[in-house]
Order: sequence, then structure tokens, then C-alpha cells
Amino acid sequence: MSLDRLTAKATGSVRSPANGVSRRRFLQAGAAAGGGLMLSLSLPFADGVAEAADAEGFAPNAFVRIGGDGQIVLTMPYVEMGQGTYTSIPMLIAEELEVDLKQVRLEHAPPNEKLYANPLLGVQATGNSNAIRGAWKPLREAGATARTMLVSAAAKRWNVDPASCRAQSGEVLHAPTGRTIKYGELAADAARMPVPDTVVLKRPEDFKLIGTPAKRLDTPAKVNGTAVYGIDVRPPGVKIATLAQSPVFGGRVKSVDDAAAKAVKGVRQIVRLDDAVAVVADHMGAAKKGLAALVIEWDDGPHAKLSTQVVARELEKATLNPGAVAQTIGNIDKAMANAVAKVEAIYQVPFLAHATMEPMNCTIHVRKDGCEVWVGNQALARVQAAAAKTTGLPLDKVVVHNHLIGGGFGRRLESDGVTRAVQIAQHVDGPVKVVWTREEDIQHDMYRPYFFDRLSAGLDEKGMPVAWSNRFAGSSIIARWLPPGFNNGLDPDTTEGAIDLVYDLPNMHVEYLRVEPPGIPTAFWRSVGPSHNVFVTESFMDELAAAAKQDAVAYRLALLDKTPRAKAVLALAAEKAGWGQPLPERVGRGVSIQFAFSTYMAQIAEVEVSRDGAARVRRVVCAVDCGAVVNPDTVRAQIQSAIMFGTTAALYGEITLKDGRVEQTNFDTYQILRINEAPAIEVHIVQSREPPGGMGEAGTSAIVPAVANAIFAATGKRLRKLPVDATALKQPV
Repeated sequence: MSLDRLTAKATGSVRSPANGVSRRRFLQAGAAAGGGLMLSLSLPFADGVAEAADAEGFAPNAFVRIGGDGQIVLTMPYVEMGQGTYTSIPMLIAEELEVDLKQVRLEHAPPNEKLYANPLLGVQATGNSNAIRGAWKPLREAGATARTMLVSAAAKRWNVDPASCRAQSGEVLHAPTGRTIKYGELAADAARMPVPDTVVLKRPEDFKLIGTPAKRLDTPAKVNGTAVYGIDVRPPGVKIATLAQSPVFGGRVKSVDDAAAKAVKGVRQIVRLDDAVAVVADHMGAAKKGLAALVIEWDDGPHAKLSTQVVARELEKATLNPGAVAQTIGNIDKAMANAVAKVEAIYQVPFLAHATMEPMNCTIHVRKDGCEVWVGNQALARVQAAAAKTTGLPLDKVVVHNHLIGGGFGRRLESDGVTRAVQIAQHVDGPVKVVWTREEDIQHDMYRPYFFDRLSAGLDEKGMPVAWSNRFAGSSIIARWLPPGFNNGLDPDTTEGAIDLVYDLPNMHVEYLRVEPPGIPTAFWRSVGPSHNVFVTESFMDELAAAAKQDAVAYRLALLDKTPRAKAVLALAAEKAGWGQPLPERVGRGVSIQFAFSTYMAQIAEVEVSRDGAARVRRVVCAVDCGAVVNPDTVRAQIQSAIMFGTTAALYGEITLKDGRVEQTNFDTYQILRINEAPAIEVHIVQSREPPGGMGEAGTSAIVPAVANAIFAATGKRLRKLPVDATALKQPV
């Protein structure tokens, strides 16, 4: 189960216009400033929210404005962090409006949980690879509605039948006479037309934009340097601050000697908080020098002796007891008792940092009567709420400016950095930009949880699985981030990829135990639950194939008759990768298949393991069925990016603790895949008319087991704990 179902869990059942709610409740029109047409779009909410909005006069969720100059302005409820949202979502509007993509201009949506909540999450956030999934039908309907109203306005002006008119290239054409009129000239008239109860969406065979490789709208500004990320903003009079937080989570400041820091040229002031010290200066160089000159004595607090080993032991101990049942099929006990052979394994995945290229930063100006925030964040309403809570100001006194994000990966779904920046800014006269150093960013991240899994399976006389059991323990991010989504000891994120598998398993039982690590904050990390579960599931399935002495792809194909889309992507990936063809010594191919984020994906990795145990991913072949594709270039780019991200995690990713402290500090100790290590990547997209699936995260979870299984094929050594241990793979002399 994916996070798509959280709205129903958190606020009631989701309804859409297709389920009997009038389109008038979701689309309203009116005159925009300057005499244009403003189409207000509300994405489908849970019933209670929609009705509350009605009571207030139907507050919209997203806005499409058509000005007198014919330009379309889309107020974007999602954020751009490199995933291509600011191109693919405007394509939906442009397609149905019959305009060129370049005519659509974007504006950041302001924070407003009621107006801009993600329809699949129930909160204002960009995540879970669902921006396109959530916008697919509503935004197309918005474009089609605007088109219909423009055509009606033209027909009325010409006193002709609307059926004799059609929209094309930003204007309305009266086919019998050849008369045309541009949208800008019609916008004011269209604003006075009634909103149609129903609209006809374009058929896939008539698409002109959707499904074509559109050039990214945000690329030129990012290339010429005019794009503004959170870290780029410089309001007049801004000071720069950097900080040191307690090296142990939960620790406090005991004493500070700041004499040397104050003597650094450019340092303006030192701000001491309960658990952090900040240096405010004219520029980052001075702030860093001042920070290095501070002499801080810390009270490490209750977690001073915490280590990774302590966390792992607690998780291991927890899995000896029953957990919440996430899924059960058939009779696992009976099937296991009658099995011809049994396979058992324990898997572990480590804490992981986000390590975004743009480190955490936030610019704040706190005044007596208000607060202004400049930031790049995935959950804007939470930013506003955090600033309001910290300052004690009402929400309407907090203004938030959202900017492009230089890497989110779930880290910027959190507002801890905003809270910290506000705490510092409350001591500063004027605006202050708080920038975390790379060391601070890695050592005070909110980490992908550590998980511990116990698996067992029973095989029949042909080596096929007749029983599958998985019990795992780890943190639940949903329980903290969106408590209504955590029910009966379960949440849909933590279990995605462990349940509802693509395979036909007659007897299956999965349990989860929520165990929160002491003092260590956990958070969403690109592909989240599947990043753990798919590694475990696909590695263990590979173990079963090996135990049955069967080919890993053939073994899986035999279990996929009931999921033809999964079977098709696996067969395609195997064909394109040359599965079964001979490889050099200590080079192996590994496979994985998954259904995650409503997308079917198979990956085959080709990995070489040197005699000293170093693993290098040489080639990756990916076949994907993500339903209808809006921009195939974005799909390929997302998969390429996710494969790099996931390969990094498989080979190097690990956050460890000793004496309550994160041991990794920068990219020398928290290594990222280097450019010379990047594999050749092939992406094969299956054409489909199914609704779109998610794309931003799926590739991350799929690559990790493919790499691990390829290492087994190359060396005969099974990886049950990440990251790759080169020592264990070293060939004896």
C-alpha cells in the first residue's frame, strides 16, 4: 500500500468529480486583475475539507490565470527540486488548453494547507512521487474547462454554434469562415461564461505535448545562473550565520568562550541557544572562522553512550516477538510445516543521510509584528507553522517565499532547519541567512531508519515458494510526521515493498514492529519504505532461486502470471540486458523487480568485483511501466538519477554512531558515487494508457537489490547487510 491512501486514513474517504461530486465544487471562474480569465482549481479533497471550503465560499487549491496578453499563469502547488515538476505539470494544462508550453508561466503557491494540499497526501507537500499522479486528471480538467469557456466566449461573440469552433495554438478558430481570435482577447468575456458541468478530455491519440520529450522550462535559468535557490537569496542588509549544534542528539551547551570568535574580522555577534551556538557575520567565511574559534563545552545528555550496535541489538531483540500483522495470505504455519525445504535469512539496512548538494539553509527576518522566511522546502505550510510557533506570531503574520531546491530527497519535508533559523534570527536585528556547513548537515540530518528483518520461506519439491514469512523492526516516520496515517501499529510507507508483492505466493505473512531509536531523528529518504523492503524482498527471492538451483529471472517469471505488467517489464529488461550471455570472471548480473509508487519496474545490474573486493557497477538496464508518460525525458532522467542515488547507498551509504555522535562528517567519510564510477544506464519505457505512476523514487529502491544480486552472481557471496563490505568480497590469495 502506498501513501496515496493516507488521505482516506487521515481525513476520510477521497471523492473526486468522477465519483459524483459536481465539477462546480472544484472549478470556478471569475475575472482576473487586468480583465483576464481566472480559473480556480481545487484538487479533490477528503469530504470534510471540501465541505469546509464550501462554507467559506469555495476557497480554491490552485489557480490558472489567463491574462489579456494571452499568457497562462499557473500557481504551482508543488515544488521543483530537480525532478522536472515545473515542466511536466504545465504540460497537462498546455495540452488541454491547446497552447505552447512556453506560454505557461509558473508562480510558487503560498503556504495554505486548505487550499494547496496534495490530494493524495491530504497535506501541502511534494513527495511520495505523486505530483503527476495527483495532478493528472484535475489539471487536465482545468485546462479543458478553460478551453471550453474560451471557445464558448468566441462563439457568443461571433453568434455561431460553439460546435463550429475549436481551440488551436492559443486562439479560437471558426472553421467555416476561418476567423480566429486570440485567448488574450477572449479572456475577459470567458470570465463571464458559466463553468461547464462536464468537459471532454483529449484522447491519448490526440495528444500533442503529453508523451513527447519536452525541454525543461527551468533549464535556461539554471544554466545562466539566474535561477534562485534558497541559499541564493540576499534581502537587503542580510547577515550570514553558521552554527554548531550539540554533537549528541539531546545534548546541551554547558559553556562557551567566544572571545576569540568575536575578534575575527567580520563577526558581528554570537548567539547562544540551549543546544547550539551560532556565529553571525558579514559573510560565510567570517562566520566559519568565528565558529572554529569558539571554545564550546557540551553536556552530552542521556544519549552520550549510544552506538549503532546498541540500536541494532534493540531491533534484533524486538523481532523475536510478534508484531502488527501487515498482510497475511493462506496458512503460513501449515505451509511451512509441509515444505520440502526451508530457507532463512536475516537482513539489515543502515541509517542513511540525505547529503543534498544544497546544504540546509534558511533566511529569516523577525520583526515585532511579523516574520519573513526565504527557503526551499517540500512542505511549505509546515514551514509557516514552524515559524509561527517559534515566534509566537499568528500564521497570517508569517510570510514565506519558497525557492528552487538543490536536492530534497525527503530532507526538506522537515522544518527543523526553519525552527533553528528563527531561533537565531530572534537575536539578530535585521535579516539573517543561516547556512549549515556540510559537516553540520551530515551530522545533524534526520536519517533513513535502520531496519532489521527476519525472513523464512518454504519450498516445494520443484523449489518454488509455498510459504513466505517476514518480520521486521524499525522506525515509523509516518507516526511522527502524519500521526493519523499510523493505525494499529502500521503505516503504508513502512510496509510498502514488503506487502502486496508482484509474486503469486499462496501463503504469506508479514509483521512489523515499530521501534524508535533513542535520540536519533528519522525522516523520509528517497523511496523511503521501498528503499529498505525491496532490497530485502528481492535479495531473499534471489536466495530462493539459488536454493532451488534455478535461473534468477526464470524463477521470478514463473511467479508472475497474475501480474502481466510486472512480467512484461522483467522480460524486457532481461532481453535488453542480454541475460544469460557469458560474462568475464568476477562479473555478474543481478535482477530485481518491484511494484512501488504505482509503477512497475525491473532492473538488471552488471557488476564487476575486483580481487581486492571493490565492486563497480558497469551497466544498468531498466524497464519501466509507469502508466501514461507525460515527459519521457523526465522519466529517463529520474531513473538515471535514482540509480546513481541508490548505487551510492548500496556501495557506500552508512551513518554510524559512536559515543552518541555521528562518525561521518563530509563526503570523504560519507562517500558519494564519483563521476568515473557512474555506470552506463539504459532505460526502456513500456507504452501504456494506464494512469500515471510515480517516477522520482522508484529507481532508487530497485537498483540496490540488483547490485547485491549481481555481486552474488560474480562472487558467490550473499550480501544481507548494507553497504557492500569490500573485505568480505576480497578473493583469497
